[in-house]
Amino acid sequence: MKDFNLFLLYGNSILPECILILSLIVTIIIDLLSNEKNTPWLYLVSLTALVTSIVILLFQWKEEPVLIFSETFQINSFNNIFRLFLLICSLLCIPLSIDYIQCTKTALTEFLLFILTATLGGMFLCCANDLVTIFVALECLGLSSYLLSGYTKKDVRSNEATMKYLLMGGASSSILVYGFSLLYGLSGGEIQLQRIVNGLLTTQMYNSTGMFISMIFLLVGVGFKLSLVPFHQWTPDVYEGSPTPVVAFFSVTSKVAALALAIRLFNILFPSSSTEWHLLLEILAIPSMILGNFIAVTQISMKRMLAYSSISQIGYIIIGVIAAESNNGYASMITYMLIYIFMNLGTFACIILFGLRTGTDNIRDYAGLSTKDPLLTLSLVLCLLSLGGIPPLSGSFGKLYLFWCGWKAGSYLLVSIALFTSVISIYYYLKIIKLLFTNQNRQLTIYIQNYKVSSYVLIPKSSIEITMIVCVVASTLPGILINPIIAIAQNTFF
Repeated sequence: MKDFNLFLLYGNSILPECILILSLIVTIIIDLLSNEKNTPWLYLVSLTALVTSIVILLFQWKEEPVLIFSETFQINSFNNIFRLFLLICSLLCIPLSIDYIQCTKTALTEFLLFILTATLGGMFLCCANDLVTIFVALECLGLSSYLLSGYTKKDVRSNEATMKYLLMGGASSSILVYGFSLLYGLSGGEIQLQRIVNGLLTTQMYNSTGMFISMIFLLVGVGFKLSLVPFHQWTPDVYEGSPTPVVAFFSVTSKVAALALAIRLFNILFPSSSTEWHLLLEILAIPSMILGNFIAVTQISMKRMLAYSSISQIGYIIIGVIAAESNNGYASMITYMLIYIFMNLGTFACIILFGLRTGTDNIRDYAGLSTKDPLLTLSLVLCLLSLGGIPPLSGSFGKLYLFWCGWKAGSYLLVSIALFTSVISIYYYLKIIKLLFTNQNRQLTIYIQNYKVSSYVLIPKSSIEITMIVCVVASTLPGILINPIIAIAQNTFF
């Protein structure tokens, strides 16, 4: 009875998560009762739950920070914005999968269950406030992600991607848990984050060698989830082998959840050691930006190219984390993360649509696409230019604000490398764009020669095209409306 009263008292704070849990139950019931394999009701339930959760979260935006359920969860505006990002990612990724699932004739129920469960795990991870809850939420996100990567189980490449993801994910989780165990022992048996800090001070182990070792273990575990070099090896293979809608989901949700976890862990547990962990992050961010962009130039697969591009993008985002001691550091990181979600998902929407119509994701097979599908070409061009940071698109304003905050915080080397590598990224994005406008018939592949779309090529006709247009608009217009977005982001500090 006491637990039920606690739920009634604090359940409002995690109402978005409760709605997702309810949608999971309803999805299972509908699947059991329906004779159809892929009933549209399943999409409706999932999308309605996500939209409802977003609306509720927006209504809770200005509520006071609170610790709930015996201090297991911490709810504040900073956590809420990452929970909102995860809901937006899932809301955009589900429409991207509708035509893909119908085309490949794979099971719909399992796909939606894994997507919603991964979202649920990520949202709990954003507000988890003790080591046990953090690990359980992280594994909820991780296990669902492993299952999604092997969703097309008859595909050999998908099976290979799943095995690599599972083995390396398990290893990283083990390293993270070892860091947790060190903190648990050094703090005198505490698991709640704020109490761990007090325990370290009480046992006089706060600046000990053991604490710094635990910091390194935590950084390695989180670095895998963020795909930071040298913990990035899983990313290209998993991106290439997994179904493309799943890759689109991975490319944003894992980074949002892991970034929220990293910021909370290091700011709460190691506030007086910020110089040390900022240096460690900088050491990881520099090779991520350099390696990610230089290797992306050599790729022939669009998905592998975006995999290395995402590695470099997280290097840029780390600049905002390192510059957090300035007034705008976190605001720049949050702003760019929001823009990145739309830029990246818009690019993946184009790749999914092209892949369904041609069956290939090879870069050279895009040659001459502008002659067959102007809508898809325009969308892909805008998303790629925004990823590259070309004005006046939103990606350019996001990068400019991010680099400016890093420069003000004194990260001159990091920002200089980011500017140089951004030029490299513009090169390989423009190389793809140039290929799209090839008009010479001898350079057109068989895929483009046989490419068929309806005569009304500028009118969206599927959920993928609608999502693609939404992402393209969001990748363009926020550049004009950047000041209100920054103002909102500046209110999300701890």
